[in-house]
Amino acid sequence: MDRSRRPTPEEILAKIEKDEQGGKGARLKLYIGAAAGVGKTYAMLEEAQRLKKRGVDVVVGFVETHGRSETEEKLAGLEAVPRKKVEYRGVVFEEMDGDAVITRKPTVALVDELAHTNVPGLKHAKRFQDVQDILESGVNVISTINIQHLESLNDVIAELTGVRVRETIPDKILERADEVVLVDISPEALRQRIQEGRVYVPQKIQQALNNFFRTENLAALREIVLRQVADEIEVKLEDVQRREGVPAVAERVMACVTTQPESQRILRRAWRMAKRLHGDLYVLHVQTDEERKLSEDEKRNLDSLKRLTGTLGGHWLTIVGDDVARVIASQATQQHITNVVVGEPRERAAVLGAFRPSFIMQVLEMLSGIDLHVVTREKRREAR
Repeated sequence: MDRSRRPTPEEILAKIEKDEQGGKGARLKLYIGAAAGVGKTYAMLEEAQRLKKRGVDVVVGFVETHGRSETEEKLAGLEAVPRKKVEYRGVVFEEMDGDAVITRKPTVALVDELAHTNVPGLKHAKRFQDVQDILESGVNVISTINIQHLESLNDVIAELTGVRVRETIPDKILERADEVVLVDISPEALRQRIQEGRVYVPQKIQQALNNFFRTENLAALREIVLRQVADEIEVKLEDVQRREGVPAVAERVMACVTTQPESQRILRRAWRMAKRLHGDLYVLHVQTDEERKLSEDEKRNLDSLKRLTGTLGGHWLTIVGDDVARVIASQATQQHITNVVVGEPRERAAVLGAFRPSFIMQVLEMLSGIDLHVVTREKRREAR
């Protein structure tokens, strides 16, 4: 490829395909959608039927049809690995048997609902961890996920829909995917499918339409998933450009957090910024004299922030000091940070609990050539 000019999209995509075909290791393909009912499982099963016709050894590791006849028809003729039955609190549940899939060793395994939480007592707490084992064994996986299950989008989804999603997966799973396929339908079409009873059982239809599946929610979720998939494609394109010698600016984003609960929003917002900029995430906690003796709640909050940082692939920094603004500016310089993210002043008096009233201006004056971003506090939704 001629490096004296910018490669065309066709040339870049051809390069991606060539690299993927020549790559080693099992491949992960994800069907992603804005919400349940858009047709991800159906699309996955359609592909499985095409693969089978071509002679590919494909099995069903776990597929949940939710009683949808159209989806059940697409399972016809596909070999299913027996599920593992697990008793929990007097009830017998059926879960995917990841070890059985590995023992069967097909070419491709279908695994529905990647963000699913396993019943206690299994090898892993989450299904995506079972999938990681299957991939490491050399078996290719095709799976499904809704956009609201991405960990970095947890706060955004809660603000948009009023629903806090409990089942999440680390963003690195999406990044690990070799191929991401968007399954998209309009909000109106999805609501029509729900009304026709093609997504939920009759007794749940009206509740779904009045809450999570409101038109404005679906439109916002659709915009998010479109942007997310576009970002993933852009990352692939830029990876090829870097390998071809096209220089890129190294972006680094630093989130400034404390032991207060709102720091989770700041961390996730910084992660999304780093994601858009294709840069690294750093999370800074400045330990002041006031924080030497933390309450149990504060300790839990801090531990949660550390775990979330690890989940999102960030770098955790703990620095002892009482001049918070100066520590932030110093670390920003030392770590070659390009963007600093802090929280909005609380009650117009202090920022993130530990910061003084003039904190924003102090940091701004100390930063040189570094952008400062202030995250506003979450607005409470009015009761409907």
